[in-house]
Amino acid sequence: MRYRSPTAHPKKDIMDFALSDEQKAIRDTARSFIRKEVMPLEQELLRRERAHQPGLTRDELRELQSRARKFGFWGLSTPQEYGGMDLPAVTQSLIWTEIGRTILPFRFGGEADNILYHANEQQRREYLLPTIEGDRISCFAITEPGAGSDAANIKLSARRDGDDWILNGEKTFITNGNDADFAIVVGVNDPERGVRGGGTTAFLVDRAMGWRSEFIQTMGEGGPASLVFEDVRVPGRNVLGEVGQGFELGMQWIGRGRYIIPSHGLGIAERALQMAIDHANTRETFGRPIATNQAIQWMIADSETELEAARWLVLRAAWTVDQGVDPRHSSSMAKLYGAGMINRVVDRVLQIHGGMGYTRELPIERWYRQVRLMRIYEGTDEMQRLIISRDLLRGYTTIGGHLG
Repeated sequence: MRYRSPTAHPKKDIMDFALSDEQKAIRDTARSFIRKEVMPLEQELLRRERAHQPGLTRDELRELQSRARKFGFWGLSTPQEYGGMDLPAVTQSLIWTEIGRTILPFRFGGEADNILYHANEQQRREYLLPTIEGDRISCFAITEPGAGSDAANIKLSARRDGDDWILNGEKTFITNGNDADFAIVVGVNDPERGVRGGGTTAFLVDRAMGWRSEFIQTMGEGGPASLVFEDVRVPGRNVLGEVGQGFELGMQWIGRGRYIIPSHGLGIAERALQMAIDHANTRETFGRPIATNQAIQWMIADSETELEAARWLVLRAAWTVDQGVDPRHSSSMAKLYGAGMINRVVDRVLQIHGGMGYTRELPIERWYRQVRLMRIYEGTDEMQRLIISRDLLRGYTTIGGHLG
């Protein structure tokens, strides 16, 4: 997505919303891989889930990632010095939309938590590099039973004991928490300074150090975990970044996902809407296709309009990242509207499919449960509204942003 100089062609529009040739080539290659290598596994995934079996195993996921690596897709956001592609945010957004087209819980390999790049040399060898290669699985743990949207209310304690730290407390709703062999844990080391005042620190904590995970059953497939820390001893060398930097690192981790989540949702919405169009053109009732009914037409029209609006909010948020501008405002708008859009689209698509949409023979029912989470994790709808309104009310930004 490019913005043309207003002086280059004074008689033409100053904005060019077309993708570059490179962006289109990368997107089309990703689309081809998803269509040829990943989507053929969907029926087996649905069959396993109907039989209450695990969906994609870790070995199967790694095999798909290995195939993708041969296509050139490895480490979308990973710096080139670590063997990654280090793609611009707009290009990453386009690829995540392609990933969203499949119901498999697939992602390209070669990635690590963005805050792991704050690791020192020893930590890079022990944690960062093995994570990029897929030999280790990490999870990020900041959310607690009493600190979800209010992340500044975390209580897990980190107490010094000689050169070590002793962690006590609980984290909850942790993605990958059941599979991870190490966690990035944010704990309170100085209550008097407070969470926002430099009183928290991030630690790299191996499962072997003594924490345990407890599976949380949810309405979606798979599930997050609670992590329990009871006098877990962590060596001082396992502090990530600096002592007192924990909350800052946590906000960096959370912020990245706010344009990635709706990017993924765009792919779900695109495929689901196409399924609804195909079904409406072939499903007949009362002697004619249901596509001739105005009720169906309006659902399709509303879905396409909202999908296109969300697309530009998402791409604008990603473009803002690429410009080096603070992306929080645009990313909050993208996540707020994008998450709501995908929920409304999937609901309409299920309605258009009628009873079949409610069965587990098609992916629609699965999407219906899956996308509800998008309005909650990594910043609820309510938190996005708070951020957006606060930015405007306090004058941090202006209506219309850079075009306002």
